Amino acid sequence: MTGLAYRPDIIIFVPAFFATILSDTPTAMPLKVTIDHDIKDAMRAKDQGALRALRAIKAAILVEETAEGRTDPALSAADEIRILQKQVKQRRDAMEQFQQNGRQDLADKESEELAVIERYLPKQLEGPELEARIKAVIEETGATSLKDLGKVMGAASKALAGQADNKVVSEMVKKLLS
Repeated sequence: MTGLAYRPDIIIFVPAFFATILSDTPTAMPLKVTIDHDIKDAMRAKDQGALRALRAIKAAILVEETAEGRTDPALSAADEIRILQKQVKQRRDAMEQFQQNGRQDLADKESEELAVIERYLPKQLEGPELEARIKAVIEETGATSLKDLGKVMGAASKALAGQADNKVVSEMVKKLLS
């Protein structure tokens, strides 16, 4: 009985949205919905830095959902992670530019937004754990020299999607292959 809650004396129609909330199995909330809730919370808290970052994420999601040629308006988890990673990269690049040009005030704003955006990304792999995963990818691809960098990076990007910054992965792959 999908969409219905059963009581012996009455049958109550429950809309599908509430049926998923009332079900025993938890479902992951889409990033867009989470961001909408967090925007409201940031407005109530008058947290301007978080509000700027959350609005940027929401705008990026809307752009992706309405992109030309997109057949399914719903974003997958991989799409959401890719959007967040792009936002993180933009903030890091902007921070670097502002610091080079002596605008620490603007770099601080970007840093604040970066911290907010990173809360929505999965835990990033670092150090020995990342190195072990990259070594496994190198063994899997059979790479032996820097000539195989492209092959290893393609496999590593897929294997570590959302778990590590590609720039860090690239540096580690170069170090391990040389």
